[in-house]
Amino acid sequence: MRDPQRDRPGRRRRRARAAVTGLALVAGLGLGGTAIAGGDPEQSRVARDAHAEPAAPGTPCSVSVQACVDLETGEAWLVSDGEVARGPVTVTTGGAGEETPVGHSFRVYRKEIDHRSGEFDGPDGQPARMPYSVFFADGGIAFHGGDLTRESAGCVKLGHEDAEAFFAALEIGDKVQVVHGSVEREHRTQARG
Repeated sequence: MRDPQRDRPGRRRRRARAAVTGLALVAGLGLGGTAIAGGDPEQSRVARDAHAEPAAPGTPCSVSVQACVDLETGEAWLVSDGEVARGPVTVTTGGAGEETPVGHSFRVYRKEIDHRSGEFDGPDGQPARMPYSVFFADGGIAFHGGDLTRESAGCVKLGHEDAEAFFAALEIGDKVQVVHGSVEREHRTQARG
């Protein structure tokens, strides 16, 4: 018996994109030009360089970022000139099998104020709304407004006001880090010797 959810067009596109993305990850190259690690993203050269920088006060991320996400605490920050401009704010990230990717040098590559998902339907049967989308990682991973009571399919969901603020503050090319805070702190301590 066929599973109608599995055979939906959006699901097929997602599986195909995941296969291509998986090949790119093995090679250590992001499809959108994002510098990511082929093996352990927290031990790559990019990560080591990030750990050599001081952290933006109150965050686990480098002073050179404009947005920081801690997957462990479910918090995010906007950073300006090495100082927290907003946050911590509560976020919801990807669930099992659709985890939000970890990375130290993601870059904002697109913004769309009223984006609709090409993969998932909303409660009304229409493509799910992703208001104030700020795309920063391969596979359509973005900051966007949404329901914080449910895990995402890899995106970083924000409350409405926070999504508006992230959309207004982040520009194309801005650096984003998505990390596990305790691991970052440990690696940063080791890098300082």
